[in-house]
Amino acid sequence: MAAIKFGPQLKELRILLCQTSKSSQGVRDFIKQQYVPLKRSNPQFPVLIRECSDTEPVLYARYELGVEHRVSLQNLKSEEILKCIQELATSKPK
Repeated sequence: MAAIKFGPQLKELRILLCQTSKSSQGVRDFIKQQYVPLKRSNPQFPVLIRECSDTEPVLYARYELGVEHRVSLQNLKSEEILKCIQELATSKPK
């Protein structure tokens, strides 16, 4: 995995998922495979992970001035989630 460095415009990532649902399997795989390298690249950056039964897997990216982007992670694979995070890390908030 290539290291992702978050720019100063991105302030926080929040990942919501279900512990058991099939639609959250890719998110669970992402956490197992990609979370540690992501945190090593950005040790002070807040990445919040919230598990709750029957929750749709979602990624929230918070930018400067409280601007947020929401991305559904339903049925995505670990690699697709990483690509979403890379896009959010390089995009400018609108």
